[in-house]
Amino acid sequence: MSEPLSTAEVDQFVENGFVRLDRAFPTELADECRALLWKQITALTGADPADPATWTQPVVRIDGRGDAPFQTAATTDRLHGALDQLVGPGGWHPRVGLGTFPIRFPHPEDPGDTGWHVEGSFADPTDPSRYRLNLRSRGRALLMLFLFSEVGEQDAPTMVRVGSHLDVTPLLEGHGEEGAEFFAFAQEAVPATAERPVALATGSPGDVYLVHPFLVHAAQPHHGTVPRFMAQPPLVPTGGLDLDAPTPVAEAIRRGLAARQA
Repeated sequence: MSEPLSTAEVDQFVENGFVRLDRAFPTELADECRALLWKQITALTGADPADPATWTQPVVRIDGRGDAPFQTAATTDRLHGALDQLVGPGGWHPRVGLGTFPIRFPHPEDPGDTGWHVEGSFADPTDPSRYRLNLRSRGRALLMLFLFSEVGEQDAPTMVRVGSHLDVTPLLEGHGEEGAEFFAFAQEAVPATAERPVALATGSPGDVYLVHPFLVHAAQPHHGTVPRFMAQPPLVPTGGLDLDAPTPVAEAIRRGLAARQA
């Protein structure tokens, strides 16, 4: 049986910092999950799927779902095979459900959460409400974007700075094992990657973007007509990242460090 990701796609992940795994889970399952999320949104906000006039918020956040359809979407053989390719067999914990879900609606108001950033991955020991990140990406093997609706260019696709993870790596090296605070590090990473080209995480229900933990990315307002449904969970590692490991995640970090030294 062939691997879920081709050699070219793995190389793309190392160089660009992300890859889209098409049909990571069935479209029919995405439709089922979206219907369940709509029921929850209606209960929370009164929004009616058939009446755009009731879509009164630019974004509705749902923390997580662990019921069977979401668990199935997170644990397909195709997805797990791709995770093994990028992180290494035994290097990650299978997801138990999915979250968070930033459901974005067509709306004239600014959603207020669209700043460029790199994901934090572990809690600050002196203030658990704040997050940090370090060169070994403690607590996060990947960022994953699960698409539960069709996402075109106008449907608030996540924006990513292509190759920005290579610029972020040497910045994090300077922060040592304790790492950098999430908000403070954005002040370093965002200007340092400003010249990188921007790509949009578009796709179809059932697609999953597998994203290097150091990639600079941002949300954006919804300019389309149909709400966008997505989950953005972390892939949690089973241990500390070995920078010498023969995995694409580690290879990208080594490449970023080498580029700084060249």
